[in-house]
Formats: sequence, C-alpha cells, structure tokens
Amino acid sequence: MRDYKAFVKYSKAGPRYTSYPTAVEFNANFKYEEYIEILKKQDRSLSLYFHLPFCRSACYFCGCNVIYTAKEESKEMYLTYIFKELDILSTILDTKREVVQMHFGGGTPTFFSAKQLQNLILKIRSVFGNFSKDAEISCEIDPRFLNGEQATVLTQNGFNRISFGVQDFDEKVQKEIHRIQPFELTQNALNLVRSKGIKSVNMDLIYGLPYQNLQSFTQTLEKVMLLNPDRLAIFNYAHVPWLKKNMRKFDENTLPSPDVKLEILEFCEKFLSKNGYKMIGMDHFAKENDELFKALENGTLHRNFQGYTTKGGADLVGVGLTSIGEGQRHYAQNFKDMSSYEAALDRGVLPFERGVALSDDDELRKAVIMELMANFKLDIKSIEKEFCIDFQEYFKEDLKALEEYKDFINFDENFIKVNETGVLLIRNIAMCFDAYMKNISEDKKVFSKTV
Repeated sequence: MRDYKAFVKYSKAGPRYTSYPTAVEFNANFKYEEYIEILKKQDRSLSLYFHLPFCRSACYFCGCNVIYTAKEESKEMYLTYIFKELDILSTILDTKREVVQMHFGGGTPTFFSAKQLQNLILKIRSVFGNFSKDAEISCEIDPRFLNGEQATVLTQNGFNRISFGVQDFDEKVQKEIHRIQPFELTQNALNLVRSKGIKSVNMDLIYGLPYQNLQSFTQTLEKVMLLNPDRLAIFNYAHVPWLKKNMRKFDENTLPSPDVKLEILEFCEKFLSKNGYKMIGMDHFAKENDELFKALENGTLHRNFQGYTTKGGADLVGVGLTSIGEGQRHYAQNFKDMSSYEAALDRGVLPFERGVALSDDDELRKAVIMELMANFKLDIKSIEKEFCIDFQEYFKEDLKALEEYKDFINFDENFIKVNETGVLLIRNIAMCFDAYMKNISEDKKVFSKTV
C-alpha cells in the first residue's frame, strides 16, 4: 500500500482535468459563428449531456451550478427552453449520428416529475433518433427525491446506469452539510431502481467534509457495502468558498486536515480492495466485472466532464444552463444565468457564452494530460508519431518540473508510467504539462487543493 503521509507536502491548488484547457481558460474570443461552423462539420458519434439544475434546497458542500426552487412553473418553463435548444441544434448538427452516451445531471434530475422526464426523453429521441444498442444512458439521482413512476420512466426509456448521491451516512456530518438522508431511505431507493431493471448503480461519497474522521467514514463504508453498488466515486471535497457561498457556512476548523483525509483514503483503498473493488483513477472504484475496470486494464479508459468513462472519441453536446460541449479542437459553454440563456433561445440562437478553440499545442498537451489522468501512463513514441514532435525537446521545460515527482514515476525514452504511489498525485503530475498553470499565481484562488 501507499505511504499516504508522504503526500501532504505536495498539496497545492490544481485542476481535476475533466478538460484541457480547463474551464478557467474559456473566453469570449471563441466566437459564436466559429462555434456553429465547427458543429456543422462534426461527424463522430455523439455523447449527450442534459443539465437539469433545480434543487429544493442547498447542500452546503455542493460545487455544482444549481437553482434552488420549489416552483412547478420553473421546471415547466425550463423544459420549454430545453426543447427550443434541441430544435435549434437539430438545424445545425447531423443528428443522425449514433448516440453512444447520454447523461442527465444536475441539480436534481428527479426533482422533475415522471411526466416531465418522459416528455423530455421523447423530445430528445425525436431529435436524436439513432441511439446505439449498447449506449450508456445514465441519470444522477438524489434518493430523497425518487418515486416508482420516475424509476419506471427511466428504465422503460433505456436508462441503464444510475448514480446515487450519498456523500456520508453519519448523522452529524449530514446535519452540517444540510443534507439529511437516512440509510434506510437510500436503501429503499436503491431497491426500487434495481427492481425496475437497472443493472449498474454508482454511489458518490465525499471525504474531507466537516466532522469526518476515520471512524465515522469507516461506518459509512460498512453501510455502503450492505447496498453493494457496482461502482463508487469517492471524491476529495473541493473547498472553494470564494466561488461557492454555501461553503462559507462551514466552520473551517471542523474540516479534516490533509493527514486525516489521506488516512481516510488509505483506509478506503484497503477496505474496498478486500470487498472486491479495484481503484480506478484517482477517485473511482469498480468491481472487476465492471466496464470501467476492463477499460483500465485494456488502456482504453477516458476522462471527460462526467469523470472517467469507457466512451471515448465522441463529440459531447451539452444542453441546458451552464452545460459544456466538447468536440474536436474546441470546448463551448452555455450561459450560466437563466435570463441570458432564455434570451438567446428567444432570439433563435444557441445559448453559447464562451469557449475555447484549441491550438496545436493545446491538442498535444490535452492528449498527454488526458492519457496520464485516465491510464497513468504515456506512450511517448505514439505521441511523437501522432504529433510529429521530439518529445524530449518539445517538453524540455515541462520535464524539469516533472523532476519533483521522480519518485512517483518510471520514465524512459519510450514511456512515462505513474507508479502505484504516484496515482494519488496524478493531478500534480499532469500539471507539469499544463502550459496555462504557469500563468496562474499561487495566491489566485481558482482551484481546490490536490490533497
């Protein structure tokens, strides 16, 4: 097992690299007209993401883009604008392309009623009619907001993966993060979706929350094992109160120290290994028969805005408020405020706010960083061949930065391989190849800590 204590000194602010360049670099220089021309030329398979931003109340740890409301008319109006966005997309994109992945995220997608979800799915299918037979169709679910009708709608419409937000089962932690979710409630929700035919269930946990310690998190994991999820995502809490006001409600003295967090993570790896789970990337765990584990073994694991995935090489189309799309040589993000989002659609244009067109250097560094983040190794000769470069010469300065992590990698003229210990520092290692990080000062609060 790894020496987790040794990691503390490497803790620094850094990206999680669900994209490169990161969203911090998105800007208004990437013009709408340029974006539309790119969309028209796309010809790869499709991955669809729908952002359903509403929540009934705030979870204080949450870093997502959400809107708090209990108004039924807000949801209906939002769907009206989602439909408008889909109609505009249908005139620009080749919607006959095969859809290999679709994900409903939030917010709380199941804050929408069964009828509303059904109407949304029917609209999507009317625009994007060519779903692959083995498409991954998934939805995030808050167990506190799920009923049998919603579960039936999802399963009858081909949803095959569900992700439950759990975070922690400790009552004191739940009270502090403003998310009361008893174990029995989660268990009932899990039994419900499985009874409807869902084959794959993921659960999200977070370590680093107020009042957490090794003993309390051990008890949470023991309860999770009773639920037997197929996958687990155990995220390091990103404390960014300068970006998210809800996080300012925490007494920072109640947050566990880096030492305690690493102690929790070390236990998670040992405990889950004994229970049949393998560590995938820096924060996922999966059973050996899971597609994520098979992809890691085969070197075909990918990383995108949904985290780790087996579906690479597809154009990601983001629909809804704040959604991000990704295609060949570009990223594009929708407006973050509802009034601007609606105003654009009322004018008959996509609600595009900002993005970035990738340069040749961006493309190269993206390939390097994403390969390291997903598969923890880099075939140098393959990169040299694909991008027509001399790796050692091109990355001369970057490799100097990599020297700091020489104990965590095996590096020769053919490969960079992150060793077992270095996997937990993969964000730091990837940062060595990030051209933009050099321009972000340490005192500029942009990213969460890597440890």
